[in-house]
Amino acid sequence: MDYVIYILLGIALVIAVLWSKNRYLSFKAQSPDDYEGKGPQFDIREHLSGPIICEGVIYGPTGRVSSRFVGDFEAEWNGNVGTMKEVFRYDSGSTQERQWTLTLGNDGSIKAEAPDVIGAGTGKQQGSAVQLNYRIKLGEDAGGHVLDATDWMYLVENGSIMNRSQFRKFGFKVAELVATMRKKETT
Repeated sequence: MDYVIYILLGIALVIAVLWSKNRYLSFKAQSPDDYEGKGPQFDIREHLSGPIICEGVIYGPTGRVSSRFVGDFEAEWNGNVGTMKEVFRYDSGSTQERQWTLTLGNDGSIKAEAPDVIGAGTGKQQGSAVQLNYRIKLGEDAGGHVLDATDWMYLVENGSIMNRSQFRKFGFKVAELVATMRKKETT
């Protein structure tokens, strides 16, 4: 009978350690408040405006690169409402288009809408970072799955933006995206 108690205590300890790790030591443990007063001020109306080039990779559930992409973005703002058109070209030869409507609140809150986003995404810009959370429906060619997405964008001193996103299904990470975004040189 003692061994059953030890097994149950061991299981409880493992669950507590995993919960603590995810709560305090993981990607999802970040908060926009962590970036207040640190680094350059990220204003999405300024830094996500005009023509933008985006280059990145997508990691699959095993941590290996599953796809590479280059994106051309065009963003414009009318007060606190912006439209960002994205065209992605993947190493497989496929392309994808998305158009975001972003609404910035006076408190730094962000509402993000796109045709493949279920409902509206929410987020916040604060200090040198922007966070967005949303549910995205993949295309039928990718299985049509609905994933929970967490995007973090970090402004660096030269004006480039580092983007890291994680995609989860039933709480399990199934993909991660890492990309850079920068203003496109106009000639």
